[in-house]
Parts: sequence; C-alpha cells; structure tokens
Amino acid sequence: MVAKEFVVAIELGSSKMTGIAGQKNLDGSVTVLAMVKEDSSQFIRKGVVYNIDKTAQCLQNIVKKLEVQLKTQVRQVYVGVGGQSIRGVRNVVTKDLSVGTIVTDTLIDQLVDANRNANYPDQEILDTAVQEYKVDSQYQQDPVGIQCTRLEGNYLNILQRKAFFKNFNKCFEAAGIPIAEILNAPLALADAVLTEAERRSGCALIDIGSDTTTVSVYTKNVLRHLAVIPLGGINITKDIATLQMEESDAEKMKLKYASAYTDNNEIDNNLKYPIDQDRQVEARRFVEIVEGRLEEIVENAWYQVPSEYYDKLLGGIILTGGGSNLKNIELAFQNHTRIDKIRVAKVPVHAVNGGGEEIKAKNGMMNTVLGLLMKGDVNCAGGPIDPRGDLFGQSKPSIVAENNDQRPARKPGEVPAGVVLSEQEKLKAEEEARQKAEDEARKKAEEERKLKEEQERQRRENSRWNKFKKNIVNFGKTIMGPEEE
Repeated sequence: MVAKEFVVAIELGSSKMTGIAGQKNLDGSVTVLAMVKEDSSQFIRKGVVYNIDKTAQCLQNIVKKLEVQLKTQVRQVYVGVGGQSIRGVRNVVTKDLSVGTIVTDTLIDQLVDANRNANYPDQEILDTAVQEYKVDSQYQQDPVGIQCTRLEGNYLNILQRKAFFKNFNKCFEAAGIPIAEILNAPLALADAVLTEAERRSGCALIDIGSDTTTVSVYTKNVLRHLAVIPLGGINITKDIATLQMEESDAEKMKLKYASAYTDNNEIDNNLKYPIDQDRQVEARRFVEIVEGRLEEIVENAWYQVPSEYYDKLLGGIILTGGGSNLKNIELAFQNHTRIDKIRVAKVPVHAVNGGGEEIKAKNGMMNTVLGLLMKGDVNCAGGPIDPRGDLFGQSKPSIVAENNDQRPARKPGEVPAGVVLSEQEKLKAEEEARQKAEDEARKKAEEERKLKEEQERQRRENSRWNKFKKNIVNFGKTIMGPEEE
C-alpha cells in the first residue's frame, strides 16, 4: 500500500545517521512506517559534519531506502541539529522607560528583536528560550499590562557555529534533498521524553550519546541551561580497546560485562572475562577501566548543571541515550549528585506504534529521532515511485520546500520553540526587518515634520503681534462693557 501522508525526520548522529517516516495520531502517539540506519562514524564526529560529499551520499542512501519502503517519494525532510555544533548562552536586554509606562506586546517584541541582534563572533543564534522578564525589581513570566520604569528581558540563546551551518546546508544541497525545517534536537528530545510535571517542578535531562553527552536543565516549564560535552559511550569502548582488541570487540565486551557501578565487596578477584580465545582480563581491572571513564562522564555532566538549580530539581534527573543502558547507571549518578530521584527514559512519553527491532528494543537510542518525527507538522510525501525507474532520476522539488497551503508561513519573531530558521527564512526575515526599520524611520520622520509644523504654528500664534491684537480686542470688550438688556 502506498503511503500518501507522512512525516520524515533525519538525525545526523556521530555513529549512525537515522531516517524515519511516520504518521502522528490525534492522541499524540506516532505510527512508524519506515526506518533506515547508516553508519556515519567516518564523516560525522561529535555531531559535526566533517566530510560534505560522504554525508550527502549517506543522506541520499537513507532517502532512497525510505522511498523503497514507503513506495512513495520523499519530497522534504525534517532535520535535527545537535552535538557540539550548539551551546546555550545567557543574555540580558534592558530598556529604560518613562514614568507611568505600561508594558505592551510591542515593548516585548522590541526586547526580543534586540536579543536576536546580539553579536557572537563566528556563531549565530539558532533558537531562544525566554527565561523571564524583570519589571523594575520583580520577576514576571508575562509582564504585559504592568506599569514600570525599567524592563529587563532574560534569554537563553542557543548558538551554532556559522561554519557548521554552512556545511550542513551544503550537504543537503549536494544530495538534492529539500529541508522542511531544521529542528533543535535537544529540545525535540526533551519534548518527547519529559513529562509536564518534570519540566514544571525542575529536572536535568542528560542524553548520553556515542560521542557526546547533552545536558538540558528545566524549571517552571522553561529551558534554563543547555550544554554539550565531548564525552560519550564511545570513550568507554575505546578505553576497553586499550586491552589490545578491535573497537568492535570492545563494544561487545562493554555491552556484555560493563556496569556503571559495582560495590567493591561484590567484585570477584578470581573472576576473569574472555578477550579472545587466548586472553582474559581480570574482572577488577575491567571494572576499573569502565567505572573510571564513566565517573568522568558523570562528573562532567553534573558540572554543567548550574549550582543555582541544585535545590530546584524536584523532578530529579532523567537519563536517556545509548549510554543510559549501562547497568546500574542510576546508582552512578546517585552516588555523585546525591539526587535520589533518577529515571531512565527508554521510550517517549507518547506511545509509538510499529517500527522494527530498534523501536521495539525500547533502549532510549531512538528517542531523539522519534522526538524530531513528533515535531513535524507538514506532509513530506510526494507522488508514488516507479519501482522500475531511478528514484533520483525523477523530478524532485527545489531545495527549499514551499509552504504551499499546508501551513501558514512563519513571520519573523514567530519561531516555534525548538525550530531553527532555514537560510531562506533568515534572508526573508532580514528583508522584512529592514523594510520594517525603513517604515518606522519614515513614520518617525513624518511625525517629526508634523511636530515642527505644529510648533511653528504655535510660535506664530504666540507672536508679539498676535498678543497685541488680542490685548486690543480684550481692552475694547472692557470699555464697551456687557450689553444692557
């Protein structure tokens, strides 16, 4: 059966590139229709694209295989951006107001625009999470309607390196694959695995991936901090490989024997794990290798959580990603953070139907790409494919997917949380911002002209001659006196 409506999302991971197609249901659940994985370790490192040609080829392979499974063309895709290409930076914008000024939506927009115009060398703002507003000395989530003399906006800007963004776009242009929208992967992941209660009461979401670990801190339903550290599960594998073995064999040993925490009294000094047919490693030595690196990951991840939020994480710590599958991972975090409330998010909070063994494994490794799929709101399906023809020889849409009538075009400043503007949308937003600035300048000049004319008119009315004429008239009225009846 040919699927005529679906969403397609692609995650550019450091070890695997994953493409997924599915349909969203009214109850919030998703049905996976197709999924493809390709090795990406040779051209993507720590979430950053290093080889454009190989990345483009991999993207083509994924889309082609998805189309074969779907029996339908993929006309556009959603893409997640994460890894070390992004980081969160706080910014404060203030505006002094005259006495009696009431905060309006226009004033808020002015602060937002000023924040978006903040300059970061070699980096650009991809997304912004509003923290709160300070109205005089009081903090407010919604300051509109409040009277004050000083308004302060507090923002968390998600930055991305300009060079990465350029290479990122080149990959999809070279592959001839239209982008429906570029999404902030950590935010999509948080929307997928965190409960409303956790986000509201405060929590730390720690995604332990292959090459990187991403830390997102939430309180009062607001993203407060976002950081990515260059450590992940592959570092443990590489440490095991120092026992003189291939990384593939080290990975197998990690999955079979490794534990994030082992009580010293439980270690059998006589136990040995086989490396190959001729060699073995003592259990204690193996534990030291694994726990040594895991402790470094835990310490660095917890260090990224600002100390001001230590007592505000009432929702605890939520772990996800491939690294969260390590045995006793909760104990390792409890011992270091002293936080007892630890949850491992194996699956999204909404139900996922269908899919292959990777989806059914429920090991947290698919959470990000499923989160990206859930964020999609535009049909990515094209026409049916000819199984006898060349998939990429058929007519493809332009690189910039048109909105058509499938959804209203976003206006500058109306960027949904977790969404990154495409290059074309940025250019359009800049043009509209320039036009708006010119219109405001013309309006201001017209107001100044009218003000000068009014001042000139008043000046003439208040001239000495006018005053003299008024005095003569008033004097005459005094001489004549009131009319007698």
